[in-house]
Amino acid sequence: NIFVTVLVIACPCALGLATPTAIMVGTGKGAELGVLIKGGEALETTHSINAVVLDKTGTITQGKPELTDIARFTADSEDEVLMLAASAEHGSEHPIARAIVQAAQARGLSLDQFRAIPGRGIEAMVNGRRIFAGSAKLMVESGIDLSQSVKSATAFAAAGKTLMYIAIDGTLHALMAAADAVKPTSRHAIEQLKSLGLEVYMLTGDNASTARAVAESVGITHVLSDVLPDGKASEVQKLQAEGKRVAMVGDGINDAPALVQADVGMAIGTGTDVAVESADVVLMRGDLSAVSAAVALSRATIRNIRQNLFWAFAYNIVGIPFAAGVFYAF
Repeated sequence: NIFVTVLVIACPCALGLATPTAIMVGTGKGAELGVLIKGGEALETTHSINAVVLDKTGTITQGKPELTDIARFTADSEDEVLMLAASAEHGSEHPIARAIVQAAQARGLSLDQFRAIPGRGIEAMVNGRRIFAGSAKLMVESGIDLSQSVKSATAFAAAGKTLMYIAIDGTLHALMAAADAVKPTSRHAIEQLKSLGLEVYMLTGDNASTARAVAESVGITHVLSDVLPDGKASEVQKLQAEGKRVAMVGDGINDAPALVQADVGMAIGTGTDVAVESADVVLMRGDLSAVSAAVALSRATIRNIRQNLFWAFAYNIVGIPFAAGVFYAF
């Protein structure tokens, strides 16, 4: 009888069920909250992160910029500059390029072709005129003088607008600015992340002034600006080298390498298929509040697993002496 009772008490079922049961319930609860967690490892790793890197466009912001300003530096009319810029940008998938094209189409202007320069902008020939459209880096590398645009660029950047320089036949013709509205939920979601003890970083290809203006509007102090598309994974790697456990949140094709590099990659469900496939966690709601929900859920699940294991061990430690008859004589 003593032998049988020891076997019953020492049965490892409780230990074997302590972890998988909690993970199963955790992933199920995540699905209810709009957080798709791809397996127990992702759920387990999420609880240990202490830094969150947020891509700006489409993650913190709506990802649908609109052209707001055109500063001209030559005698060309605004329509003429816009037509040439839109003709060059036509076919580009960059959000700012689409904003310029849409503005031109709204005015009934015709469009043409382009050649992309990754991380810089585009170069094109339109009606025999050579056009460069893109960042200040592209202009400098192409030998374009930007001195006329400093005042306008400073004002636009301070307002959190993204800049697009337009040079035609070797001369700066215009500076265009586009505004990408911040999602209404972003600021509150970032406050929630901070309340969980997480360091929050914003990652963007925008210049430092524009990036800082957007970051301040949502309460972020750590800003990684002027980052080229192929440099996002390197920025995540640098944070990891500092000993941080990093979660990367993004929605675009360019975010995929960084999502893979991060300890936990989180993709906005409304983003590209490549980003969703590369991520460990998919946020189906499309806003950042799901990030804090995922972290809180992971921490609660791990806490529950530890409690389960504690009580399973305690049950065995206390129960086995009784089952073995240590108090039989009494």
